[in-house]
Amino acid sequence: MSDATHLTKTPPAQSIVVGLSGGVDSSVAAHLLKAQGHHVTGMFMKNWDDDDDADHCTTRQDWLDAASVADTLGIDIEAANFAAQYKDRVFAYFLDEYAAGRTPNPDILCNTEIKFKAFLDDALKLGAAKMATGHYAGVRERNGLFELLRAHDETKDQSYFLHGLNQAQLSKAVFPLHTIRKSQVRAIAAQIGLHNHAKKDSTGICFIGERPFREFLNRYLPSQVGDIRDADGKKIGTHMGLAFYTLGQRKGLGIGGLKGRELQGEGAVWFVARKDVATNTLYAVQGHEHPWLLSRSISVANMHWIAGSAPQGEALARLSAKTRYRQTDAACRIAGLTSAGTQFAFDTPQWAATPGQSLVVYDGEVCLGGGVMTGIGA
Repeated sequence: MSDATHLTKTPPAQSIVVGLSGGVDSSVAAHLLKAQGHHVTGMFMKNWDDDDDADHCTTRQDWLDAASVADTLGIDIEAANFAAQYKDRVFAYFLDEYAAGRTPNPDILCNTEIKFKAFLDDALKLGAAKMATGHYAGVRERNGLFELLRAHDETKDQSYFLHGLNQAQLSKAVFPLHTIRKSQVRAIAAQIGLHNHAKKDSTGICFIGERPFREFLNRYLPSQVGDIRDADGKKIGTHMGLAFYTLGQRKGLGIGGLKGRELQGEGAVWFVARKDVATNTLYAVQGHEHPWLLSRSISVANMHWIAGSAPQGEALARLSAKTRYRQTDAACRIAGLTSAGTQFAFDTPQWAATPGQSLVVYDGEVCLGGGVMTGIGA
C-alpha cells in the first residue's frame, strides 16, 4: 500500500503542527504530512489536571505514546497544558448544562475552544502555517470560502463534532485522514513500525475517561433523588438525579420489571422521555415509538453557519440534518426564526432529540453548521 495514495493535497513545504494524542489516528496523520514533505512538529495537549494519580487517567501513558511516535517519525514534540482554559471554557459549561437538566456534548466545545483556539494559537506562535489533527473529516476552499467535509469513511466521520468551526479556524486546519478508512490507518501504522498501531480508540468524554460517570458527576453536582412518572403522571420509580439520565435511555432506570397494562414484549420497554427540572421529575414512557419520543419540529439556539450565513437558493432544498452522532441524516427544512432560535422541520419524526445535544446540518458531503437543540416539538 503506497502512502502517497492517501495524502491530503496541501501546498508543499509548509510548517505544520500536529496534535499528537498518543493514538493511532494522529500518529498516522503526522506521518502522512511528513511523507509529503512538510516540516512537522507534534504537540501533546493536556486538558485535565485533576486525578492524575488515579487509575482512570491515561494522560501519562498517552504522553509516553506520543513521545515514542515522535521519536519513530523523527519529529520534534512539544507539550502544552490547556487545563485552565478547559475548565473555564468547557467544563464550566458542562456543569451548567447538566444542572439545568440538559445533556451537553463537551467534545464539540473542546474542538472550538481548545483544539482550534488555544492549540491553534500556540501552533501559530511556533511559526506554523497550519495545524493538523487526526480527525476523520476534510476541508477545502471553494469560491473564496472554506468548507468542512465529511470523511470518506462514513463509519468514522467526525464532521458532527467539528461543525462549530469558523472560516478563520478552517483556513488553518489540515485533516490528513479525510480519504482514508480506519483499517488503512492501522495498516499504515503497522507498516511503518508505530508501536501504537493496535491501541484502543479513546471513548467517552476526555476528562472522565473510564471512570463511572455518576461517581464523577457527584463530585461537582449534588444529586437530588426524585420521582419517575409515566405519561399519565403515575409514580413508577425513583431516579438518582436528573443529570444522570438522557432522553431515549432504556437502561439503568430500575423499572424494567414493571409490566405495561396493554403492551407486551419489546413494546413494554421503558424509555426516558422528559425531564422536569422545576419538580425534579423524570418521565418514562413505554414503546420505542411513543409520541413523546418523536419530534418533527426542533428549535436550535445560536445556530452557527460555517460559511458565515445560512444557505440560500437551491441549497435550501438539499438540507439534511442529524440530531445525534451515530445517526443517518434526515431531510429537513428551515421553518423560520423565533425567539427560541432557528426552527427546523423534518418530514420524518426524529427519535429522542435531546436538549443540550447538537443538531448538525449538511448539504451532501458538506457540513454547513449546527447548534444546540433547546426546544423539541411534536
